Amino acid sequence: MKYLITGATGHLGKHIFDELIKLVPSSDVTAGVHTISKAQHIVDAGANVEAIDFLNEDTLITAFQNKDVLIYIPSKSHDSFSRVSELENVIKAAQKAQVGHILAMGFIADQENNPFDLSAFYGYLPRRLASSGIPYTIVKNALYADPLVPYLPELIERKNVIYPMKDQALSFISLEDSSKAFAKVAATKELLKNGKIYTLTQDQNYTMPQLAEVLSEVAGSEIGYQPVSLDEFAQIYNEGNEGHMLSSMYDAGGRGLLNVISNDYQKIMGHSAMPLKEFLVKNYQE
Repeated sequence: MKYLITGATGHLGKHIFDELIKLVPSSDVTAGVHTISKAQHIVDAGANVEAIDFLNEDTLITAFQNKDVLIYIPSKSHDSFSRVSELENVIKAAQKAQVGHILAMGFIADQENNPFDLSAFYGYLPRRLASSGIPYTIVKNALYADPLVPYLPELIERKNVIYPMKDQALSFISLEDSSKAFAKVAATKELLKNGKIYTLTQDQNYTMPQLAEVLSEVAGSEIGYQPVSLDEFAQIYNEGNEGHMLSSMYDAGGRGLLNVISNDYQKIMGHSAMPLKEFLVKNYQE
């Protein structure tokens, strides 16, 4: 089996690459990257590197040739139109290159009534893949737990979680657990089923008071819950013009649209995902 991973130098893609080469020969894996100079670790691991540009179909067709499994990790953009346009290029190139199977990253914020800025893309993804004529599988992530680690010092200083979540809960998964499940699905014929959609979450979701309690225990400092408004949250965290996107995600969370719990991770890996508190204790350094 020959694999290609897009975004293999990004946060999730890099982890998936590292996990996949534990399961299959590294020589069977190709990383599709925008900047070759950032992929030296991939070359050092014995894998292949192809330069791709999501806006240049020819680069995609060349990279996708003779690939049995295309692991598609979308590029980081803040609006659904950009991502849908990118997906269209990927699918057209995959059709022309006769890719055997697409394994794509999804997200739980994909409901029809979800106000998250990228919800339209995540809702479009399975429908478009279903119409592509290419066998496909989707792995949907819950929210990544990882950003909570560097966020803890700010929460300690604020003494409160400020997510505008009302009384609703969030579900989480770590990058490490997500990438392990991605790689396992990619490398296991029985799991790589056409039309199958997996949802990766921990075994428990958390209301904001519950999350604050966990964070307090990990930090050894009292953290409560005092939400700000959606507009305030967007203003506070508007670095890189991401404020509206982030606030729209918590708008979705406050409507109960980000609280899904699934046992798919356990079905894939044979055990539960690492619980949130255990993950934070493992990764947080005071």
